[in-house]
Amino acid sequence: MLTIIVVLFPMLLFAQGEMRPFSFTFNSAEVIILISLLVLIAILLFAIWLLHRIETIRGVADRRSAASRTGYSKYIQQLDSRQLEQLISIVRERNKKHTASGGDSLRKALLVLLLLSPTLATWAQTTGSGEGESLLGQAGIIITIVLLLIPILVGFVIMVGKASQVLKRYRRKMDMAEADEFAAYLREVDVEQAERELVGRKEALDYRLSDTELSGPEAAEDKLGVIKIRENSGLPFVAVKKKAQRRPNIDPKLSKLIVWYLVAATCWLLFGTTVGQYLGIKFVAPDADQVSWLSFGRLRPVHTNAVFWGWASLAMIGLGYYVVPRVSNVAIASLKMGWYSFYLINTAVVLGSLSLMGGINNGGGEYREYIWPIMLLFGVGLVLTLINYLKTVARRTTREIYISNWYIISAVIFALVISIVAYIPWWQKGLGETIVQGYYMHQGVGMWFMLFMLGVVYYFLPQQLNRPIYSYSLGILAFWTQILFYTLIGTHHFVFSAIPWWLQTVAIVGSMGMVIPVAAGTANFLLTFKGGWYKVKDSYTLPFFLIGIIFYFTGSLQGTAEAFRYTNLLWHFTDFTVAHSHLTMYGIISFFLWAGIYALVPRLTGREAPQSTVGAHFWMALIGLLFYTVPLMYGSTLKGLMWIEGKPFIESVTLMMPYWLWRAIGGSLMWLSHLFFAYNMYKMLSVDKEPVDIRETALQHAERD
Repeated sequence: MLTIIVVLFPMLLFAQGEMRPFSFTFNSAEVIILISLLVLIAILLFAIWLLHRIETIRGVADRRSAASRTGYSKYIQQLDSRQLEQLISIVRERNKKHTASGGDSLRKALLVLLLLSPTLATWAQTTGSGEGESLLGQAGIIITIVLLLIPILVGFVIMVGKASQVLKRYRRKMDMAEADEFAAYLREVDVEQAERELVGRKEALDYRLSDTELSGPEAAEDKLGVIKIRENSGLPFVAVKKKAQRRPNIDPKLSKLIVWYLVAATCWLLFGTTVGQYLGIKFVAPDADQVSWLSFGRLRPVHTNAVFWGWASLAMIGLGYYVVPRVSNVAIASLKMGWYSFYLINTAVVLGSLSLMGGINNGGGEYREYIWPIMLLFGVGLVLTLINYLKTVARRTTREIYISNWYIISAVIFALVISIVAYIPWWQKGLGETIVQGYYMHQGVGMWFMLFMLGVVYYFLPQQLNRPIYSYSLGILAFWTQILFYTLIGTHHFVFSAIPWWLQTVAIVGSMGMVIPVAAGTANFLLTFKGGWYKVKDSYTLPFFLIGIIFYFTGSLQGTAEAFRYTNLLWHFTDFTVAHSHLTMYGIISFFLWAGIYALVPRLTGREAPQSTVGAHFWMALIGLLFYTVPLMYGSTLKGLMWIEGKPFIESVTLMMPYWLWRAIGGSLMWLSHLFFAYNMYKMLSVDKEPVDIRETALQHAERD
């Protein structure tokens, strides 16, 4: 909660006074107050966390010092059947070597009491006076203070890290000591009655129902033919699927490749959205800097291209390297080709970001700001990916091609086609440039990101629900109608332009036709939940899928609504298109990606993220997206009405100030959610030492002794 306050504090400052651009420069005194407050709150958070860790360790120490030997009854009660069998063998072996002494009745009675007890007690666990404002307003003074604060903060972080490691080692040492004491306690348990009690407890744990208590041993028989079981269900487009077979674990080399794709994608998500967060702040504080490479015009394409080609593209391809061979029931064709593609795409995004900040760009339109040599690297990476996928599908051991591979391979093909069309300058003159821009921009979203992610969902959603996709027919219908209609709609972004009227009309009709694939896909996904809605509350992946499906329907149909001539006149060239793009690229693509990553990575590494931080990621991303988009859509509607009425442009700018503030607040929550996501990725990939299992360690020591 304190972290949220820290991030939102600049927004609260901007909200004071009139709704006008906030004058925020490095020559103002407010910056030193803000930076000091952030540093102090960060130190306070670190101190609270360190105090909590120390109190936890102290509680463990107090528990051990206060606990008597009777406290070890908890561990005996928690032993499973295998551990009880191991303990029984230890006791029997000791009885063979030593004669039983009958004078230890007190210990015998104590152990019997421990084993028979049904329940056990649980272990408890300042404001400046205004003088010197002219001094603080000097840039040199501010820079000096900031430079002093940086090493202090870094040193404190290092100290906290070192203290955390010391506490972990101390906690582990205490657990090992407790295990040794428990082992010593077990070594003294050598009485016959204790052995009988252990055997009895093991028999109770091993007891299993026969599943015939109510029905009896007779086999079920339907002599009258009342029950009709449909063995096969015919599918109009493909052969009937076989039942799922048990598959071996994924190849560690392929697992490593996938993990690197997802880790790189996560890094680009943090980078791209950090840039976006800064741009959101500049809407309400346009004078935050006067550095050319940090100007809005340069950073905006850095943000969009980083999240497009770095985050979403790398994450999709990484998930594709799992889905394509899995549904083909073969190994991936070439791991080496996968690594080449990985290096090429990352190199393209690095060079593209640097060139855009340096003022070197294509100047050809939105989402194609990278110059052609850089985009060529990305294209070669896509070519290698396509070849790899096609070779894998060609080697499949199943007769049919599962629908996921239809979507995924088609998406890669379309991405290559639209890139070639957009970057070869033969037809990019006059209106041809505008038409090509509309084609490229919209096909990039719909035929690369959307088509690929739908293929991923067609695999992971049935897997997570443990039931087949509701209808293969609806999936095929959605596939072909999306290819038919989506390729026509790019020019609906240029209604009332000099583009021929008939071409604008075709784009509007195509936008209407998109209702068919969107409705078919949404119905297919939601009906797959039929009979499995109860699983949503117990899953941390299904909520991401569900939100992605909801935004797939609402965001896509919102695009259809924007295509009509009046709504286009009202909303286009306002912030409504910004809200719409975030509803689709973030609400659909990112939520689907997170769902797939949370479903896949634990299968690769055997480690899951903490459910609390997954929940924080989900809710911050969802609430932040709503805070971002809903105010922008409302304010942009008012802005469009002002334009239609002929009001001065500057009045519409003033009107949007409070809605831009909400945009910055929502963007801050979204950015915070990405920090939680990065932490979850770290937890799913980190190789920490396993915590000491006191029961297992004690048994091992006792058996060794």
